[in-house]
Amino acid sequence: MSALVPLIESYRGGTLECLHQGAVAVCDARGELLACAGDPHWLSFTRSTLKPFQALPLVESGGIGRFGLSSGQVAIVCASHSGEPMHLAQVDTLLARAGLSPSALQCGCHTPGFVERGLGPMPASLDARYHNCSGKHAGFLAWCVQQGQPLGNYLAPGHPLQQAIRRTVARVVELSPDQLRLGTDGCSAPNYAMPLSRLARAYARLALGADDAEFGAAFAPMVEAMTRHPELISGTGQGDLAFARAGRGDWISKGGADGVQVLASRSRGQAIAVKVADGSRLATLAATVAVLDQLGWLDLRQREELRPWRSEAIANARGTKVGERLAAFQLRRVTA
Repeated sequence: MSALVPLIESYRGGTLECLHQGAVAVCDARGELLACAGDPHWLSFTRSTLKPFQALPLVESGGIGRFGLSSGQVAIVCASHSGEPMHLAQVDTLLARAGLSPSALQCGCHTPGFVERGLGPMPASLDARYHNCSGKHAGFLAWCVQQGQPLGNYLAPGHPLQQAIRRTVARVVELSPDQLRLGTDGCSAPNYAMPLSRLARAYARLALGADDAEFGAAFAPMVEAMTRHPELISGTGQGDLAFARAGRGDWISKGGADGVQVLASRSRGQAIAVKVADGSRLATLAATVAVLDQLGWLDLRQREELRPWRSEAIANARGTKVGERLAAFQLRRVTA
């Protein structure tokens, strides 16, 4: 089996122009592989899809009660947000309840997503709260305050927080901590690479919520937050928001940088993980819709709602159709 296979092809004037290769894994909460394309165990960095599991030490240690966190604040800890006012409000509240100011955040700063997508003007001044990972970092800091751990080096791989995260992530995916390949994410936090199938399994477990035998008490509030507040998990005009709304409370959707997308179904106890090797977000979302369609997870209404994210037609600046974008793969069903 080839490690990577063509997932999305784009044509202009009937001629192949772009080819996006990758892999897909569909798993249940027991780790059973149900369907795949390419190598479902391809080693991939998790990027922002890791966020709910990076929040587990805070949730498991009683951080929600300790800081009086609302469902919205739990959501922002798991989010890759757009820097909209609704997002900053949650980050501000979380930091205030931990007795901290934005200056404690070490995620850096970038142009807010809502500005990049033309949804509003550039703020007069920027700070780390506008970084899409600021909610995660606020959660990191809250854990440090709760546990009496130092704040200045909370991103160091050897810090007690990051060690706790690594152990917890390993428990979720049933690997040893040493089997998680260490890297540094765009927000300067440690990030881990793992087989794509393990990432899918992690989300299938998360989708079980309170029914997970080991993490249920911690998973339940995160599932509620991610399905109740999808606008906080991503933002206006974002793919994760569109997927969550199309799922009508059944789907947990989380994307990551450089071509990673995960989507779990609560009713099925299953999840898909997609990796597009060249990192194209457009191709990643298109491939995810194609996977959902091939699995039979879409009804007519959902198929129509997600049509814009399938991006079948390629149009120029005048709105003229000049090409098409097609799924180039067929899922292989895995039988026991």
